[in-house]
Amino acid sequence: MDNNSCSVISRGSGFGGLFRSRGYGYSNTELAGVPLTGMSPLSPYLNMDPRYLVQDTDEFILPTGANKPRGRFERAFFTIGGCCITGVTFGAMNGLRLGLKETHTMAWSKPRNVQILNMVTKQGAVWANTLGSLALLYNAFGVVIEKTSGAEDDLNTIAAGTLTGLLYKSTAGLRGAATGGLSGLLLTGLYALYNNWEHIRNSSQRISL
Repeated sequence: MDNNSCSVISRGSGFGGLFRSRGYGYSNTELAGVPLTGMSPLSPYLNMDPRYLVQDTDEFILPTGANKPRGRFERAFFTIGGCCITGVTFGAMNGLRLGLKETHTMAWSKPRNVQILNMVTKQGAVWANTLGSLALLYNAFGVVIEKTSGAEDDLNTIAAGTLTGLLYKSTAGLRGAATGGLSGLLLTGLYALYNNWEHIRNSSQRISL
C-alpha cells in the first residue's frame, strides 16, 4: 500500500468513514484558500431598486380586526349630526320646562298646549342651530389645521376649539371674542386631558417607581 492510500485511510479511518458522503473530509483550514469563482457576494433577491421600498402613504400597525382610524373630515358629519340631535333634545326639554313654568297659572286647555308646543319648538330649533354651528366651525378649523400641518393630534383639537370660540363670539366685541376663545380652549383642553388620562397616569407611575 502506497502513501496515497494511507492518506485516504487516515482521513476516513474506521467504520465512520464508510458512512460519510463521497469525497475527502477536508478541514476548514484546507478550504480557506480556495477561491469562490462564479459566485456573487450578494443574493440575487437583494438586487432591487430601493425606490420601490419608499411608501407614499402613511401606514399604521393596528391590532387584529381593527380598522384604520378615520380622519377628521370623515368624523365631521357624525359630529355635526350628533350635535344637532343633542341640541334638539336639550332644547325641547328646556322648552317644555319654560312652557310649563310660564303657563302654570293657566288651566289645561288648547291655548296652553299650543303655547307649550311653541316654546318646545322654538327652544329646540335655537339649541340645534347653536350646537350645529359650533360643530361646523370646529370641524372646519380642524380639517384645515390637519391638512396644513399634516398631523392629527391634541394640539389640533385645542387650536380648533379656541378658534371656534373666537369666531363664534367675535360679534360680541373684543372681550366677548376673548371669552369665547378661552371657553373653547378650556373645553377642548379638558377633552384632550380626558383622552390622554391613562397615558398620563401610567407615565406618572413609572416616574414614581
